[in-house]
Amino acid sequence: MPRQRVAVYPGSFDPVTCGHLDIIKRAAKQFDHLIVAVLNNSSKNPLFTVEERKALLTEITKELPNVTIDSFRDLLVNFMRSRNADCIVRGIRSVTDFEYELQMASTNHQLDGEIETIFMMTNPKYSYLSSSIVKEIAKFKGNVQDLVPDEVRESLIAKYADQD
Repeated sequence: MPRQRVAVYPGSFDPVTCGHLDIIKRAAKQFDHLIVAVLNNSSKNPLFTVEERKALLTEITKELPNVTIDSFRDLLVNFMRSRNADCIVRGIRSVTDFEYELQMASTNHQLDGEIETIFMMTNPKYSYLSSSIVKEIAKFKGNVQDLVPDEVRESLIAKYADQD
């Protein structure tokens, strides 16, 4: 029996956007198992906790049977080894993204020569979209309906209502 192809799509997902979901759906078609891994970065001050981000991702990916949600705080290559994953999936929106992601891919390959990185071009309709933009719009009560899944939109509204 051939070894399962397991990939990891890492990110902060604070919050998860329609662009992220598009990459998740497309990557899920390419691999036997896709792990969406929420980065637990203690040096940042995220809007949503890791558990909240995992819950939102679980909800919006529930129709994708080969997708699981997890989190990590270690080096990505260590997380991948612990999950028997051999491919990193990264979305690319721009040349700037590519330059940064190429550096990260090269570093990860240096740390573990068995790990590959696959770049997926973002759907052009989401090429401008980032979690930071979504948070800025939501903070000032702007409409994020076409930018994030409904569950995320509702959570953003509730989160910023709590901060008023």
